[in-house]
Amino acid sequence: MKKLLSNARPDSHSTDLPFRIDLISFRSFMVRRLASGVLLLALASCSGLKFVPEGEKLYTGSNVTIKPPTKDKVNNQAALQTELESVVRPKPNASILGLRPKLYFWHMGVGKKKGLGKKLADKFGEAPVLLSQVKIAATRDLMTNRLRNNGFFNGTTSYEVKKKDKTAEVDYTAMPGEVYRFTQINFPKRDTLVDAAIRATQDKSLLKVGDAYNLNTLTAERVRIDAALKEQGYYYFAPDYILFQVDSTLDNKATVDLRIKPTAPAKALQPYWLNQVKLNTNYVLTDTTMRKPIMYQGYQYFPDEEVFKAKAITRATFLYPDSLYRRHRRDQTLSRLMSLGTFRFVEIRFRPAEAGDSAVAVPAGTARSSSSSVGLRSRLDADVLMTQLKKKSLRAEVQLASKTNGFTGPALNVSFRNRSALRGAEQLIVNAVASTETQTSSDNGALGLTSYEYGLNAQLLIPRLVVPHLPLLDVRLPNSDFQPRTIIGAGVRTVTRANYFSQNFFNLNYGYTFKTKITNEQEIKPIDITYVQFTPTQTFTDILNSPEKSFLRSAFQQQFILASSYRYTYNQQVLEQRRQQIYFSGQVEGSGNLAQGIASSIGTPKGPSGGYTILGQEYSQYLKFDLELREYYRISADPTSGNRIVARFLAGVGLPYGNSTVLPYPKQYGIGGPNSVRAFAARGIGPGTYSPQSETQTLNSFYDQVGDVRLEGNIEYRQDLFPYVKGALFMDAGNIWLVNDDPGRPGGQFKTGSFLNQLAVGAGAGIRIDVQFFVIRFDYAVPVRVPSGTPTSTTGRLNLAIGYPF
Repeated sequence: MKKLLSNARPDSHSTDLPFRIDLISFRSFMVRRLASGVLLLALASCSGLKFVPEGEKLYTGSNVTIKPPTKDKVNNQAALQTELESVVRPKPNASILGLRPKLYFWHMGVGKKKGLGKKLADKFGEAPVLLSQVKIAATRDLMTNRLRNNGFFNGTTSYEVKKKDKTAEVDYTAMPGEVYRFTQINFPKRDTLVDAAIRATQDKSLLKVGDAYNLNTLTAERVRIDAALKEQGYYYFAPDYILFQVDSTLDNKATVDLRIKPTAPAKALQPYWLNQVKLNTNYVLTDTTMRKPIMYQGYQYFPDEEVFKAKAITRATFLYPDSLYRRHRRDQTLSRLMSLGTFRFVEIRFRPAEAGDSAVAVPAGTARSSSSSVGLRSRLDADVLMTQLKKKSLRAEVQLASKTNGFTGPALNVSFRNRSALRGAEQLIVNAVASTETQTSSDNGALGLTSYEYGLNAQLLIPRLVVPHLPLLDVRLPNSDFQPRTIIGAGVRTVTRANYFSQNFFNLNYGYTFKTKITNEQEIKPIDITYVQFTPTQTFTDILNSPEKSFLRSAFQQQFILASSYRYTYNQQVLEQRRQQIYFSGQVEGSGNLAQGIASSIGTPKGPSGGYTILGQEYSQYLKFDLELREYYRISADPTSGNRIVARFLAGVGLPYGNSTVLPYPKQYGIGGPNSVRAFAARGIGPGTYSPQSETQTLNSFYDQVGDVRLEGNIEYRQDLFPYVKGALFMDAGNIWLVNDDPGRPGGQFKTGSFLNQLAVGAGAGIRIDVQFFVIRFDYAVPVRVPSGTPTSTTGRLNLAIGYPF
């Protein structure tokens, strides 16, 4: 104690305080040492070795090594390694740094039927995997079998058990030897219909001379041939009816003879033609009523045309009476009928024709005009059974809207749908909306602004392309599995911003959407007319008349938009099994070209600002180009995993000309907000290095901070945390610019030498509640860089949104 006291500083208030401090430190040191010892003992117990029964070894896993016959690797050695490792069973107990806590929890439940220990064991425990449970010889034989499946017919596998005190591992060594390769591939030579049909597919065979023998390739070849035969009427054929006879008696050479099994049934070896095709548009499981069908273009149509005209259903049906059965026509019919949006279920049943087979003046399975000899044609009847959705529905929703511009308020949406408005499976959708919103959050202090909105719009979705017959286009798109649509829309909407202005929007559009593949979609809108009646208050009139707001005055005045557009979308997200998915969307839009031609040809008078007019109204002229590119990369090989790296790039440019010096206000770009650069408010960036300076500019920045050019990039890492909860780390960058210089917004014009230095950058993290049918997203982001350089404030922004940002 004297040594402790001699090293302490004296204290005038208490002479024994130094001793007490050092004593406490000593006790704390001992407590820490004791706790560390207890922890080490607990961790040692978590190794699980003490739970191994006497005379047993804990199985800790296996290593698989491939020993090629030469120093070079065998072909596709990585894939072979993966396949050999896949047969190793069982999996060892999970361990982290040699610790196996699951064994400890398992032991807590041994001999117990209830209680906390039993619950912990059931939830977190795992019984020890013992060496005696490993079927070593069987695993070795499976590996040898996999070698032979990959063409290593002389391959062998050995194993070695490495034992330690309480553990053991099994190491397998695969010695493949030389691979056998295809030297000759013989397709069937018999003079039968089915053999001739198989020979006709030989040019697309997956089996190539010189390729290594592979059982998976042979299996895929059987599936390929079956698919080809299904397109030639062989309804009852199956891949199992194909036999491969492989001769591998010569060193490293394999000869393949493809044959039809002798046990294949006779009906599988002949093509079938369709006889009757029945279309039942009102099928229910309890429906046993026999009704006399309507005959339409060779189809038997049930029950009548009260709901659907027969031609509306036959347009989506690609199974034709007296035609050869083709499987892709069956699949196409199912897809087209379901995409009408009027049926809950669609099923197609085939059965031998009630009328039996028929004699024809051609050999069965050949073109009807190719011969005059007599043959017997086998036939099938097809029943297309459709279960309807309710024809009419009415839906009302009360919502609390929270927009990216800080406006929040209630909204009422009422939607009416008629799924066969004109008895041709046309869907009529009518929506009515009423809402009121108040700006409850803003960066510019403009709180308390109130907005009212009322609107009514209607869409008629016609399940066909309503266009004249063109010489190079079959409007039915017979080779597409997806129903094309003609869309006619009209709407009226009134928006009132209290104390500023009111606008009446009138819209009329006409266009087409169609898909040629599941990943490709095209949309053409030849007509997209928008007219806006604009009524400003005196306050807003004064703002528009100020010199620095000349651009805004032009943008609001030019609100007669006669646009046409084309959009192409390529989307691999529908291919859910793909590890890497690409999304691309590109659109071009133009306005005023046709109107310009009409106005100049008939000599219409010019408007107050000197622009050409149609019906006394100046119209906008511009060209606009937009593209969006996204990439989704799943880190895990598991298709259900949500661990992904996602990136997006957006680019857009609008070029006003003729009547317009700026884009119409609804067509201009804004940036920022929950689905954009999340560290900044909506329309809180740009254009360029411009930022509001005066109080008036700040209050009206929502109108100022728009532009004609946009660049934006985002990258995000998404991670599954636990059920229904995902996390994310992200970085966003972007800005907008003006095509033409605007003195009221200095620094806003796009310049090729400086635009990269004007990107705003933000980074952050997020939590997403994902319950499949909706996603609630919380993202917190901080600014890293502002267009003018380093941000003066790094205050973060919390974004609450529905759905993923991209």
